Amino acid sequence: MKFLRLLGWFFGCLDCSTIRQVITRTISVFGLVLLAGLAAAQSPKAEEESLAAALKADEPQVVRDQIRFCEIPAPPFGEARRAQAVKAAFEQVGLSNVRLDRVGNVLGERTGVAGKPHIVAAAHLDTVFPEGTDVRVSRAGTRLKGAGIGDDCRGLAVLVGIARALARQHVQLRGSITFVADVGEEGLGDLRGMRELFGVTLKGQVDQFVSIDGAGLFLTTAGVGSHRYRVTFTGPGGHSYAAFGTPNPIQAMGRVIARIGQIQVPSQPKTTFSVGRVSGGTSVNAIPAECWMEVDLRSVSRTELDALTAKFEDAIDAGVREENVRWSSAQRVTVKKELVGDRPGGRTPDDSSIIQTARRLARTLGLSIPENESSTDANVPMQLRIPAVTIGAGGNGSGQHTVGETFDTTGSWQGTQYAGLLVTALAR
Repeated sequence: MKFLRLLGWFFGCLDCSTIRQVITRTISVFGLVLLAGLAAAQSPKAEEESLAAALKADEPQVVRDQIRFCEIPAPPFGEARRAQAVKAAFEQVGLSNVRLDRVGNVLGERTGVAGKPHIVAAAHLDTVFPEGTDVRVSRAGTRLKGAGIGDDCRGLAVLVGIARALARQHVQLRGSITFVADVGEEGLGDLRGMRELFGVTLKGQVDQFVSIDGAGLFLTTAGVGSHRYRVTFTGPGGHSYAAFGTPNPIQAMGRVIARIGQIQVPSQPKTTFSVGRVSGGTSVNAIPAECWMEVDLRSVSRTELDALTAKFEDAIDAGVREENVRWSSAQRVTVKKELVGDRPGGRTPDDSSIIQTARRLARTLGLSIPENESSTDANVPMQLRIPAVTIGAGGNGSGQHTVGETFDTTGSWQGTQYAGLLVTALAR
C-alpha cells in the first residue's frame, strides 16, 4: 500500500505534458539502442561477402598447411602422426572438444546458437602410399609436387582454413559444424573411419555431410559401390625342371586374369573391374607354392555390382580348373577368395537441399562445377540416406595416387572459398 501511495504522489506531481515527454524520451532511447544494434549486425549477404574475402586472403596459409601435412607420412593404417598434426591445428584455430575417436578420426566442434542442423565437414588423413615412401614436397612457382599433395592433403588444409576463417570473422551460425579428419578412406581402409563416425562416434547426430577430397572443382552426388577381393592360389610347388607337369599357381592366376579381362560390363550404369596387385613365387627356377592378386570391382548400381561379382567368381573357378586339367599330375592348385573391401553405394536425391545449395552457391560465385559419381567418404552417409556430397578443394592436380602427384595453386582459393561458403550456408 505504501508503494501505491508513493506512485500516486509521483504521478500527481507531473502534468500530462511532462508524462508525454518522459515517455517520448524513453522510446527514443530504446529506438537508438535498437538501431545501433541493427547497424552493428551484418546482413547475411554482407557476412557472406566478408567471409568469402577472408577465405581468399587466407589462401597462402592454406597452401603452407597443405605442404606441412603432406610431409608427414600417413600410409594405410598408419595415419597417427598426421592425425596429431591436424589435432594441433584444430586446437590452434579455436575448435572445441578436439579429440580422437576409437579408430583415430580427429574431431573438432564449432557449436551454433541452436545446435541444429548439425553439419559434418570432413577430409581424409590417409594416402595410398606404403610406409617409407618419400613424401617431401618440392615447389616450382605455382606447382607443388609430392605424394598425396592433392589427395587429400589439400582437403585437410582447406578444412583447417574454413575453421580458421570462421573464428577470425566471428561468424555466428544457427547450426553446429563438426570438423573431421578421418582415417581409412583409401585402399583397404574400406571407409573404416566413416563407418565408425556414423555407426558409433556421431551415430544419429548428423544432418548433412560434406567431404572435401582432392584437387579441382567438382560435386559428387552419387557414391560408387565396390567389392575388393584378395584371391590366393596355392599348390605343391617344386623345381621348375624336375617337377615340371605340376599345376602352377601363378599360371592358374594368369588364366584367371585373362578371363577377367574378357568380362563384359555395361557402360551405363558405369561398371568397372581392375586387377590392381599381384605377387608370389620364390625364384625364377621354382614352381611357386603360392601367389595372390587383389581385384577391385565397382558400380554405382548394386544390381550390376552383384552381377559382376558373380562373373568374377566364375572366372576364378574356371581358370583354376583349366590349369589343373592341363596337367596329368594328381596334385592340384586350390584357391581362396577373400572379400577385403565392401564399400556401400548410394545417391543423394537431386532435389535435396544440400545439392540445391551447392548449385546455387556455384552460380553465385560464377563457378562451373561438374557433377559426377565416385567412391568417397560420402558413400557411407549416402547409404544411410543422410544428405551428403563430396567436393573438390580447388587448384589443378595430376598424377593422383602416384609418387609424382602434382598440384597447381593457380586460382586454388576458389576451392577454399567454395568449400567454406557451402559448409557455412548449410549451418545457417
